[in-house]
Amino acid sequence: MTRTDLTDAELERYARHVILDEVGEDGQLKLLQSKVLVVGAGGLGSPVLLYLAAAGVGTLGIVDHDVVDTTNLQRQVIHSTDDVGDAKVASAAERIEALNPDITVHEHRQRLNAANAMGLIDGYDLVVDGSDNFAARYLLNDACYFAKKTLVSAALVRFEGQVSVYKTQDGGPCYRCLFPQAPDPDLVPRCDTVGILGSIAGVVGCIQATEVLKEILGIGTGLVGQLLLFDALDMNTRKIKTKRDPNCALCGDNPTITALG
Repeated sequence: MTRTDLTDAELERYARHVILDEVGEDGQLKLLQSKVLVVGAGGLGSPVLLYLAAAGVGTLGIVDHDVVDTTNLQRQVIHSTDDVGDAKVASAAERIEALNPDITVHEHRQRLNAANAMGLIDGYDLVVDGSDNFAARYLLNDACYFAKKTLVSAALVRFEGQVSVYKTQDGGPCYRCLFPQAPDPDLVPRCDTVGILGSIAGVVGCIQATEVLKEILGIGTGLVGQLLLFDALDMNTRKIKTKRDPNCALCGDNPTITALG
């Protein structure tokens, strides 16, 4: 049943949202009734999950197969020292429960793959990519394309990050339009080899969370058709316009990718 009113407790908790003309009570109800899947409970997933939970996104799904490691704590702020060795999905769910006990959390402790991707995103309104590798990014992109789901994607390394929103169901480009092929793995810098300034994950993850909230509420100008680049060393941001590639292997005029796998 669709709700039409906030409870007194909800009006108090989300008061700073409700007084925004762009949100109001109707917008907060949209957030409470929305379902978002976050893939990765790491550097990006941590701020995304915390701020979506705080904002009152009613159902959050978390996909991650890993456990908390001491080296994660420098940037993965949803976890604590006491969580080292625990499953990241369980640690994240516990923190969300402490922050907002009214949120429903689904823990998916598994590695994303071609066999489970479509099943994992089914039932969610929107998907957030907080993964740390190209294989997962392509897989999520393809799954969201086939399922006609909006994808909010980001990536990090050293002092830099990038964010975009892929909404192919409305004619926007997909991830493959921008990055047709994955680079040679030996040439891809990874956080565990080149490092990352921990707060960069917070900045970029918060941008992701903001784009999610804007998409749910239907407000503002989103990052569909734009790639936002952030450079912390120079404190510089710039946006690159992107468009659907008619030769894209997935969403182009003559696709060669017709199924996951």
